[in-house]
Amino acid sequence: MNDYLAVRIDFAPCSTDATDLAAAFLADAGFESFEPDETGVTAYIRASEDGEKLANDALNDFPFDSVISISSSFIQGEDWNAEWEKNYFKPILIDDLCVVHSTFHKDVPNAKYDIVIDPKMAFGTGHHDTTSQMMRHILSLPLEEKTVIDMGTGTGILAFLAKMRGAENVIGIEIDKPAYENAVDNSVLNNCKVEFIHGDATALDNLAAADFLFANINRNIILNDINRYSTALKPGGEMLLSGFYEEDIPLILEAACKYGLTEKSRLVSDAKWAATRLEKDKA
Repeated sequence: MNDYLAVRIDFAPCSTDATDLAAAFLADAGFESFEPDETGVTAYIRASEDGEKLANDALNDFPFDSVISISSSFIQGEDWNAEWEKNYFKPILIDDLCVVHSTFHKDVPNAKYDIVIDPKMAFGTGHHDTTSQMMRHILSLPLEEKTVIDMGTGTGILAFLAKMRGAENVIGIEIDKPAYENAVDNSVLNNCKVEFIHGDATALDNLAAADFLFANINRNIILNDINRYSTALKPGGEMLLSGFYEEDIPLILEAACKYGLTEKSRLVSDAKWAATRLEKDKA
């Protein structure tokens, strides 16, 4: 069973700056997803980890003197859909062009691209800034008859949008077995012919070069694997990267430059999450 811990960090006073910076610290410690609110942030990590200790250690040097409590609760794998439905997974509309919803939703808005996601234990519903920004980039890409690789595909949401926008061949790679299985299930719900691979960045070594590569993961994984990402792109191909903050962009671009990648554009949310669009040298 793929169980999780929901680690709760409360602040007094609480601010957007505090919750955003805490999420950045916790992401570096291995936490996978975050839900900020008016009193703090809830961070999710595998139940096999000591979430409270990791959170305490990660926030030991936190510059805001406002952390008042850290606690955790256990979420069983089979309870994940119920947890999302009850608390925060609502239909989301991206730029009036793409709607994301689950099979249990009613009164879903009409949109050109309709994506159905039953998240189970995989993250990626479009609600997090990084996912929605990646989707906005994808909505502007010339994907017709192109090849796309989606690293860390999660629920498969970005892969499905690429396929719906006309990409001929879409491959999603996911290291987590339950998330990989969830993406396969979601491909049936969306009637999308996407190839999913259970593996890490080494799986790229066995694939033909793609026109586009997406990676919405986190800063450290991107920095570690960007060489493989670039190698997996055709000359002139484009790469979308997210899962980091605006302050991390200089590090990302420094690494990207070493492998022939130049930034074309970027999106930054109010919470300072960033998504950058890069192009590989043509020669």
